[in-house]
Amino acid sequence: MYPVPLLAQALSARGWMMATAESCTGGLIAAACTDVAGSSRWFERGFVTYSNAAKTELLGVPAELIAEHGAVSEPVARAMAAGAAAHAPVQASVAVTGIAGPDGGSADKPVGTVWFGWWVQGQLHSERMLFAGDRAAVRQATVAHALTRLLALLPA
Repeated sequence: MYPVPLLAQALSARGWMMATAESCTGGLIAAACTDVAGSSRWFERGFVTYSNAAKTELLGVPAELIAEHGAVSEPVARAMAAGAAAHAPVQASVAVTGIAGPDGGSADKPVGTVWFGWWVQGQLHSERMLFAGDRAAVRQATVAHALTRLLALLPA
């Protein structure tokens, strides 16, 4: 379901470590990574920053950025990914912020909206996805996409 063994192999082959910065998944990405034996060789740490204050305090996301764009936004996802990398000795990070539901959505940010940020050796990438299903389905799809895309972004 998740490409963790492939990601583990790719990171280990490079001697790289990764970190996660999670909001809507509440640590599920870190849990998926650490479910694999030997993950301490390539998984450094995870930040669960569910509240806006946590995003600011733990990752350095400017409160003004959250106020201007909302927690579920491209600028915040990118700042979360960069913040995770700045606060951990890693070569790669992934960040997610979204609306898993069943409530909290709006016309321009419906339930299932997730913004992703990836930081790979100083390069930031971001993407917005809209996932269908209930809260559990949105969170599981978020984990899968976060890890699959991180694997794809690693240099050859």
